[in-house]
Amino acid sequence: ARKTHEKVTAAPQERLLNSKKEETREMTDNNSVLTDELLQRCAERAGDYDRENRFFAEDFDELKALGYLNGPAPKELGGGGLTLAQSCAAQQRLAYAAPATALAVNMHIYWVGVAADLWRAGDKSLEWLIEESLAGEIFAAGHSERGNDLPVFLSTTSAKKVDGGYRFSGHKMFGSLTPVWTRFGFHGMDVDAEGGPKIIHAFMPRDTEGYTIKETWDVMGMRATRSDDTILEDVFVEDKYIGHIVPAGEGDPYILSLFAWALLGFASVYTAVAQRAVDLALPMVRDKTSLGLTRSMAYH
Repeated sequence: ARKTHEKVTAAPQERLLNSKKEETREMTDNNSVLTDELLQRCAERAGDYDRENRFFAEDFDELKALGYLNGPAPKELGGGGLTLAQSCAAQQRLAYAAPATALAVNMHIYWVGVAADLWRAGDKSLEWLIEESLAGEIFAAGHSERGNDLPVFLSTTSAKKVDGGYRFSGHKMFGSLTPVWTRFGFHGMDVDAEGGPKIIHAFMPRDTEGYTIKETWDVMGMRATRSDDTILEDVFVEDKYIGHIVPAGEGDPYILSLFAWALLGFASVYTAVAQRAVDLALPMVRDKTSLGLTRSMAYH
């Protein structure tokens, strides 16, 4: 099996270095940060991260230093100016080399993308998020919860209005970027809000009191994302970090943009994972034979 693997690595590696390269280069020069050399390093580290259940620290540091995390931020503010389509193309190329790395950074990228789309549409309410991202802050996503079949539209996390902000209590799952986030983007439901229940979208600074992180993450193939649980116990988030308020069960441009950037970003990652699986499997089929026969199984 090892010999077969070594024999077929050349073809996937060729695809790794060239997939989406010309497409993304035509779209924007910003994607030039995903050089062949960078992708090679990410690919070589991916296996060790997973075997050791370790965060992709080296990949993260390189991507952050090169400005990849701010690809969707408007050029007018100092970002890369990537559209959703351009960002997805870049993410596919990164994910082909290092799936866990691409999946985790998508959590930050989609927040920047949401803020950028709103900004371009004339809504500057999240311009502060773009500015903080450009200054080096890292945004994570805390939407997943147990017992909630309508993520984002409803929430099992409670939100209560208090002077100067909100207090939240709940249990969040799949918190990718746990070791490095500085702003935990999540939502809770204020059932006592005037006019009916409201979903409160907030961004909790890392130095907030009242939350704990439980290291629960051990998922084969995606260990490097470090998507641990975050327990919120009456944590206070001041009004300046309340990103959006929307009636429970309803959508608006903020929500629609969030779904677009998050879900299409995830789909791009898993498209690349599937493509690499095919690229690794097909060459092996040519060398596989039935017991007692020399004819290749490829004819099947």
